[in-house]
Amino acid sequence: MYHLSLQGSVSLSDIYIGGGIFSTTAKHVAEKFHPTRIHVVTDSNVEPLYLRALCAQFPLTVTYTVIPAGEEHKNLATVASIYEDLCEAGLTRSDLLIALGGGVVGDITGFAAATYLRGIHICQIPTTLLSQVDSSVGGKCGVDLPQGKNLVGSFYQPELVMIDTDILSTLPERIFCDGMAEVIKYGCIANRDILELISAPDFKSNLEQIVYECVRIKRDVVQQDEHDNGLRMTLNFGHTIGHAAEKLGNYVDLSHGQAVAIGMCAAAKLNILLGGNDLTQIIADACTMHQLPTSLPYDNEAIYNSLLSDKKRMSDTLNFILVNQLGRADIRKFPLDQLHELVAQL
Repeated sequence: MYHLSLQGSVSLSDIYIGGGIFSTTAKHVAEKFHPTRIHVVTDSNVEPLYLRALCAQFPLTVTYTVIPAGEEHKNLATVASIYEDLCEAGLTRSDLLIALGGGVVGDITGFAAATYLRGIHICQIPTTLLSQVDSSVGGKCGVDLPQGKNLVGSFYQPELVMIDTDILSTLPERIFCDGMAEVIKYGCIANRDILELISAPDFKSNLEQIVYECVRIKRDVVQQDEHDNGLRMTLNFGHTIGHAAEKLGNYVDLSHGQAVAIGMCAAAKLNILLGGNDLTQIIADACTMHQLPTSLPYDNEAIYNSLLSDKKRMSDTLNFILVNQLGRADIRKFPLDQLHELVAQL
């Protein structure tokens, strides 16, 4: 088992990574918190697999909310339904909210925790590869609007994150592959050795190490830039065009990982247009190996128009993350007219 700590501006996150640690959740909760009530938020996919086993670990009554699975439900209406359940359950600021699920559940529950009573304790138990290596750590939480992805949100660190890599064995292959996009991202922006690890036929035997390495990278970045003002932006490699594509597909046509894979390949092409190194084949091969798409399924002009609502836009410029050398990412600020011309050539 691995143990990492992330010191945020307000709280300390304890992050545990290892096979089988789900069964020790109550033990770690008791070490970290002293709640009289616990409320779990999960979704319709995870509920039949893990909710009962989690609730059974605690000696006190555990209430819960089960939301519909899917990115299309990551909205303010779903958050409002969680608020209603928290009020009905009588949760106070000394109690605990647990997010049991993938990235959507983690983002929504984190946002609910940040805003209910102006902030209550939260524990993240990520159940997908994508949420284990990325979204459960670092405190970014929020929901989508019809105008764009993650346009409403907060920075609110979970005080406990329980990452059980054994849980990944119950994932459908397509959901597992979805998470590989974020793993590939970390290989591109911070540690190219990750790309070698995941190219091995038996790479799943090293999942604990792979997950740990991704989480360690994110921990190190977030501790330097918790509120996304500089270095943390590099974690958005592939996400700018990826989010634009997700929006065009109404958050249904493409999964988040598929969109990020497409976005990374598009960013590699953009780097060539700017005179940089050609990493397109390396990145595309890594994506293809893990059953991820590599080309934009939408018209380039539609992609550009969708980019205009990206949360990283500053007036008439947009920050874009590029990788010119594997293992290092750069932040580039593009005037919108220049970006328009570049996107047209992708």
